[in-house]
Amino acid sequence: MQIGVILAFVGAAVAVGFSCIGSSVGVSMAGRAAAGVVSEDPDKFIKCLVLQLLPGSQGIYGFIIAFLVLAKVNAFGTITILSATAGAGILAACLPMALGGLFSAIYQGKVAVSGISLVAKKPEEYVKGILFTAMVETYALLSFIISFIAVFVVNWAAV
Repeated sequence: MQIGVILAFVGAAVAVGFSCIGSSVGVSMAGRAAAGVVSEDPDKFIKCLVLQLLPGSQGIYGFIIAFLVLAKVNAFGTITILSATAGAGILAACLPMALGGLFSAIYQGKVAVSGISLVAKKPEEYVKGILFTAMVETYALLSFIISFIAVFVVNWAAV
Protein backbone atom coordinates (compact mmCIF):
# COMPACT_ATOMS: atom_id res chain seq x y z
CA MET A 1 0.00 0.00 0.00
CA GLN A 2 1.36 3.44 -0.79
CA ILE A 3 1.99 6.34 1.59
CA GLY A 4 -0.94 8.54 0.47
CA VAL A 5 -3.50 5.86 1.27
CA ILE A 6 -1.79 5.05 4.57
CA LEU A 7 -1.95 8.71 5.60
CA ALA A 8 -5.64 8.84 4.68
CA PHE A 9 -6.30 5.71 6.78
CA VAL A 10 -4.40 7.28 9.69
CA GLY A 11 -6.64 10.33 9.34
CA ALA A 12 -9.75 8.14 9.52
CA ALA A 13 -8.37 6.30 12.55
CA VAL A 14 -7.47 9.54 14.32
CA ALA A 15 -10.89 11.11 13.65
CA VAL A 16 -12.85 8.19 15.02
CA GLY A 17 -10.34 7.17 17.70
CA PHE A 18 -9.87 10.53 19.39
CA SER A 19 -13.57 11.39 19.14
CA CYS A 20 -14.52 8.05 20.69
CA ILE A 21 -11.96 8.47 23.47
CA GLY A 22 -13.46 11.87 24.30
CA SER A 23 -16.99 10.49 24.15
CA SER A 24 -16.18 7.54 26.38
CA VAL A 25 -14.59 9.83 28.98
CA GLY A 26 -17.51 12.31 28.85
CA VAL A 27 -20.20 9.64 28.96
CA SER A 28 -18.46 7.80 31.79
CA MET A 29 -18.16 10.96 33.93
CA ALA A 30 -21.84 11.72 33.42
CA GLY A 31 -22.76 8.08 33.98
CA ARG A 32 -21.06 7.99 37.36
CA ALA A 33 -22.89 11.15 38.42
CA ALA A 34 -26.18 9.80 37.07
CA ALA A 35 -25.79 6.52 38.93
CA GLY A 36 -25.43 8.44 42.19
CA VAL A 37 -28.56 10.47 41.56
CA VAL A 38 -30.62 7.49 40.38
CA SER A 39 -29.53 5.44 43.41
CA GLU A 40 -31.25 8.06 45.58
CA ASP A 41 -34.25 8.65 43.30
CA PRO A 42 -34.91 6.11 40.49
CA ASP A 43 -37.61 8.39 39.01
CA LYS A 44 -34.84 10.70 37.74
CA PHE A 45 -33.39 8.00 35.48
CA ILE A 46 -34.62 9.36 32.12
CA LYS A 47 -33.59 12.94 32.87
CA CYS A 48 -30.12 11.78 33.89
CA LEU A 49 -29.84 9.42 30.92
CA VAL A 50 -30.50 12.22 28.43
CA LEU A 51 -27.70 14.27 29.99
CA GLN A 52 -25.37 11.26 30.01
CA LEU A 53 -25.94 10.55 26.31
CA LEU A 54 -25.04 14.02 25.03
CA PRO A 55 -21.22 13.66 25.18
CA GLY A 56 -21.53 10.51 23.07
CA SER A 57 -22.34 12.38 19.89
CA GLN A 58 -18.71 13.27 19.16
CA GLY A 59 -17.87 9.60 18.68
CA ILE A 60 -20.65 9.41 16.09
CA TYR A 61 -19.31 12.48 14.29
CA GLY A 62 -15.82 10.97 14.23
CA PHE A 63 -17.24 7.73 12.86
CA ILE A 64 -18.97 9.62 10.04
CA ILE A 65 -15.74 11.43 9.11
CA ALA A 66 -13.81 8.14 9.15
CA PHE A 67 -16.47 6.52 6.97
CA LEU A 68 -16.27 9.43 4.51
CA VAL A 69 -12.50 9.00 4.28
CA LEU A 70 -12.86 5.28 3.64
CA ALA A 71 -15.46 6.00 0.97
CA LYS A 72 -13.24 8.72 -0.53
CA VAL A 73 -10.33 6.30 -1.02
CA ASN A 74 -12.73 3.55 -2.10
CA ALA A 75 -11.61 1.26 0.74
CA PHE A 76 -14.59 -0.98 0.07
CA GLY A 77 -13.48 -1.73 -3.49
CA THR A 78 -10.33 -1.06 -5.49
CA ILE A 79 -8.46 1.47 -3.37
CA THR A 80 -7.85 4.81 -5.06
CA ILE A 81 -4.20 5.72 -5.47
CA LEU A 82 -3.38 8.92 -3.60
CA SER A 83 -0.24 11.01 -3.68
CA ALA A 84 1.55 11.61 -0.38
CA THR A 85 0.32 15.20 -0.53
CA ALA A 86 -3.29 14.11 -1.00
CA GLY A 87 -3.02 11.59 1.85
CA ALA A 88 -1.50 14.23 4.11
CA GLY A 89 -4.31 16.60 3.14
CA ILE A 90 -6.93 14.04 4.12
CA LEU A 91 -5.10 13.40 7.39
CA ALA A 92 -5.04 17.15 8.08
CA ALA A 93 -8.74 17.38 7.19
CA CYS A 94 -9.51 14.81 9.89
CA LEU A 95 -7.68 16.69 12.65
CA PRO A 96 -10.44 19.22 13.47
CA MET A 97 -12.85 16.37 14.18
CA ALA A 98 -10.24 14.39 16.07
CA LEU A 99 -9.19 17.21 18.38
CA GLY A 100 -12.53 19.00 18.52
CA GLY A 101 -14.28 15.72 19.25
CA LEU A 102 -11.80 14.69 21.92
CA PHE A 103 -11.87 17.90 23.91
CA SER A 104 -15.50 18.91 23.42
CA ALA A 105 -16.75 15.49 24.55
CA ILE A 106 -14.67 15.61 27.72
CA TYR A 107 -15.81 19.13 28.58
CA GLN A 108 -19.36 18.33 27.59
CA GLY A 109 -19.22 15.44 30.04
CA LYS A 110 -18.15 17.84 32.78
CA VAL A 111 -21.08 20.14 32.02
CA ALA A 112 -23.40 17.12 31.92
CA VAL A 113 -22.23 16.18 35.42
CA SER A 114 -23.27 19.65 36.58
CA GLY A 115 -26.60 19.24 34.78
CA ILE A 116 -27.13 15.94 36.57
CA SER A 117 -26.43 17.71 39.87
CA LEU A 118 -29.11 20.21 38.88
CA VAL A 119 -31.53 17.32 38.26
CA ALA A 120 -30.72 15.95 41.71
CA LYS A 121 -31.64 19.23 43.40
CA LYS A 122 -34.30 20.66 41.07
CA PRO A 123 -35.59 18.01 38.65
CA GLU A 124 -38.05 20.46 37.08
CA GLU A 125 -35.05 22.47 35.77
CA TYR A 126 -33.46 19.59 33.80
CA VAL A 127 -34.04 21.33 30.43
CA LYS A 128 -31.63 24.04 31.56
CA GLY A 129 -29.03 21.35 32.23
CA ILE A 130 -29.60 19.97 28.74
CA LEU A 131 -29.18 23.45 27.22
CA PHE A 132 -25.95 24.08 29.12
CA THR A 133 -24.61 20.73 27.97
CA ALA A 134 -25.78 21.25 24.39
CA MET A 135 -23.88 24.54 24.15
CA VAL A 136 -20.59 22.61 24.20
CA GLU A 137 -21.92 20.53 21.30
CA THR A 138 -21.67 23.63 19.11
CA TYR A 139 -17.90 23.25 18.96
CA ALA A 140 -18.08 19.57 18.15
CA LEU A 141 -20.43 20.47 15.29
CA LEU A 142 -18.06 23.15 14.00
CA SER A 143 -15.22 20.62 14.04
CA PHE A 144 -17.42 18.10 12.24
CA ILE A 145 -18.48 20.58 9.57
CA ILE A 146 -14.96 21.72 8.72
CA SER A 147 -13.67 18.13 8.58
CA PHE A 148 -16.69 17.11 6.50
CA ILE A 149 -16.07 19.91 4.00
CA ALA A 150 -12.34 19.26 3.86
CA VAL A 151 -12.72 15.50 3.39
CA PHE A 152 -15.83 15.32 1.25
CA VAL A 153 -15.77 18.46 -0.87
CA VAL A 154 -12.05 18.96 -1.59
CA ASN A 155 -10.78 16.87 -4.49
CA TRP A 156 -7.65 15.52 -2.83
CA ALA A 157 -6.89 13.18 -5.73
CA ALA A 158 -6.27 16.22 -7.90
CA VAL A 159 -3.70 17.62 -5.45
